Amino acid sequence: MSTERAACGPLSPHLATLGAHLDRYLRFEHPDAMHEPERWRHVLGGDLPSEGIGIDAVLEQIGHWLLPNGSQIPHPGCTSFITTGATTVGVLATLAGAVASPQRLGATAFNHLEELSLQWLARLFGLPEGFQGLYSSGGSTANLVALGGARQAALERRGIDPAQGGLPGRCRLYATAASHHTIQRAAAVLGMGRAAVVRIAQDAEGRMRPDALRARLCADAGDDVVPVAVVANAGTTATGAIDPLRAIGEIAREHGLWFHVDGAYGLPGILDARVRPLYDGLALADSVIVDPHKWLGAPVGIGATFVRDRRVLHRAFTQEHADYLEGACSVEGVQHSMESLGTPYAEFGVELSAPARGAVVWALLREIGTEGLRERVCRHNTMARHVAARAAAHPRLQLLRAPTLSICCFRYTSDLPLDLDALNQRIHRELLRRGRHMPSTARVDGALAIRPCFIGARTGAAEADGLVDEVVEIGDRLLAEHGLRAFQRPGAPVAASPRTAAIAAPSTQRAGA
Repeated sequence: MSTERAACGPLSPHLATLGAHLDRYLRFEHPDAMHEPERWRHVLGGDLPSEGIGIDAVLEQIGHWLLPNGSQIPHPGCTSFITTGATTVGVLATLAGAVASPQRLGATAFNHLEELSLQWLARLFGLPEGFQGLYSSGGSTANLVALGGARQAALERRGIDPAQGGLPGRCRLYATAASHHTIQRAAAVLGMGRAAVVRIAQDAEGRMRPDALRARLCADAGDDVVPVAVVANAGTTATGAIDPLRAIGEIAREHGLWFHVDGAYGLPGILDARVRPLYDGLALADSVIVDPHKWLGAPVGIGATFVRDRRVLHRAFTQEHADYLEGACSVEGVQHSMESLGTPYAEFGVELSAPARGAVVWALLREIGTEGLRERVCRHNTMARHVAARAAAHPRLQLLRAPTLSICCFRYTSDLPLDLDALNQRIHRELLRRGRHMPSTARVDGALAIRPCFIGARTGAAEADGLVDEVVEIGDRLLAEHGLRAFQRPGAPVAASPRTAAIAAPSTQRAGA
């Protein structure tokens, strides 16, 4: 058999081999990819092959050289970014779609689950009746689609179709500095420009101030601009803060503005009764986004946009007629799956070719249900609170921002005149290199924080305690080994006993004071 024909052979024996390799990877017993990068680069690299080596040899290279040198993101101790490794059923459903539904079209079971799973998500998160959605590649595109709908609606009210005739005048979006940077990129891609995003002041907890929003909207009322949308956060990336949604939504309504809620990370937090009241006002939104590839445990590449009226997305993003499709499909009397394109998702967003993402979300919710996801969200939120409590009680830790959801911002500290940013940067770098607990960092009120975000399905309470223990241990050791001079603020006096002064006596200052 030719290698070309063999490439289209049966899957099952190779899936068993790949499954064994994946199980081995998920034990996380291998070193990091940068342990010996020259070895795997040599094996996997080389010139473009003129003759193929066959699927068995490729699988061997995948199992022994590619997978063990993959990402640390699926590791239970990796709390760096608001993304995670897929759960088992998410992987399996993705593979099923790759084989049986390579495109998001046709009157198929996959396309049926595309719409059904969107309806499930809307109900799961308490979105108003009638909201309809669209899957895309993640929060970046989801925000772009939502704000594209906002732009269309705002200019249509002025008798302008921006999708057809272009963008006149100056447009404005209203958001805080804590909003995800994809808001600025969406403004740029949509022709409004990054400068169109107006920064609204935040309160001490990093939430949008409704009074500042109202004042800015009133000031802009007499200006020659087109107010397009107000963007609120349901879980900011840096700290997990939730803006006062009701107050913001009511102000947006008063001014006839589209109200967009970015819940890419934090929308599932509504399942936790302890924070559910913070989502009051969500029903006022004109659009909401959420990323199933975050808290739900889907493979990366699945975001969802929900809008009050999906027809505005069609007007904003339609491709119009295509000669190669005319007459190819029908909407009535369909007796074969290829007679219909199914729901025209390509007309509601920016992607034409797209995988069947809905089956993945359906499988995730089928497997654990609402209560299973609620347990995960509550577990992770509790872990962040536990880290916060330990940081607040420890004499050499400082809590920089009390958690709202599953993010906690804290740092190693001292009463001595140290450059705490430099010290915590070193602590963070060593955490990553050890590879057991891998948070990220964030700036909170100008201070560098160690920032774990607990979101992975495999991440449990042991990772929370282990991270705190390791931060203290590394901080103590760095000061004992290097002394104060290594981390001293410029111009500060040198302590008489640098090796012991920082850790011998507990701080009398309560953390966070």
